[in-house]
Amino acid sequence: MTAVVEEAGRPIDLGRRAAPRGRFTVGRTLRYLVLLLFVLVVLVPVYVLLVTSFKGPGDAAPTRAWNLPRVWTTANWETAWSTLSPAIARTVQMVVPAALISAFLGSLNGFVLSRWRFPGADLVFTLILFGMFIPYQAVMIPLNQLVLGLGVPSGVPSLILLHVVYGIPITTLIFRNYYMTVPQELIEAARVDGAGMLRTYAWIVLPISVPSFVVVLIWQFTSAWNDFLFAVFFSSSQNGPVTLALNNLANGALLQDYGVSMAGALFASLPTLLVYVLLGRYFMGGLMSGSVKG
Repeated sequence: MTAVVEEAGRPIDLGRRAAPRGRFTVGRTLRYLVLLLFVLVVLVPVYVLLVTSFKGPGDAAPTRAWNLPRVWTTANWETAWSTLSPAIARTVQMVVPAALISAFLGSLNGFVLSRWRFPGADLVFTLILFGMFIPYQAVMIPLNQLVLGLGVPSGVPSLILLHVVYGIPITTLIFRNYYMTVPQELIEAARVDGAGMLRTYAWIVLPISVPSFVVVLIWQFTSAWNDFLFAVFFSSSQNGPVTLALNNLANGALLQDYGVSMAGALFASLPTLLVYVLLGRYFMGGLMSGSVKG
């Protein structure tokens, strides 16, 4: 029998109320199964990379990509590290200042464009954003001529300059959207206390900009670390980043030593993976902080 109770003078069939809960459980199970399928699809290449990196030269063949190593060896990791470690150090020297400088400049631009309504402010903001949509390939030759004309050395210095310049549009957009959510009363209170624009930015706005700085720094760090096109045009194997060294490692292996190439790929991708694993929740929180306020 189906139990019937009264709630607020109305009879309620408990058996019928339990049915939606059963349907919800089935729907939730299906969602989890779909998510699990996506996770497996994403992790399959990681499995192949990891397993192949521990295989010897004769064992790391495409026909045995799914198989576990016959003999586990770390020689591939030692070879990849000895080859890529100088390039990894150069990449760190490049991405850290590039991310910091572009984030600071984007923060200044975003504050000015969000709070200083000077004539043509919207046009200036549009022109800055236009830089986000210019393909790198379309301006690579003029950029090369510009860098040579300025006398910027190839390698880390030129790559820092380029990543800062190309990072300003996206950093400006993120900071401007975030600063638009800052209460105007807070800015007005600073002005009443006699603070000018720069002092208001330094003492009021900058301390509450941590969420946006986290987003921008992670974004710029990842973009600069994974860049390959700038590395090809503005550096060489002697002074270039890890992406260029990884390409040379794969091509130098005569396309046969897959184990070394896979170990090198894992080494090259490990810093960005660690950044997202350790700071991923702050990245999402920073993105949301600029979209739900106000």
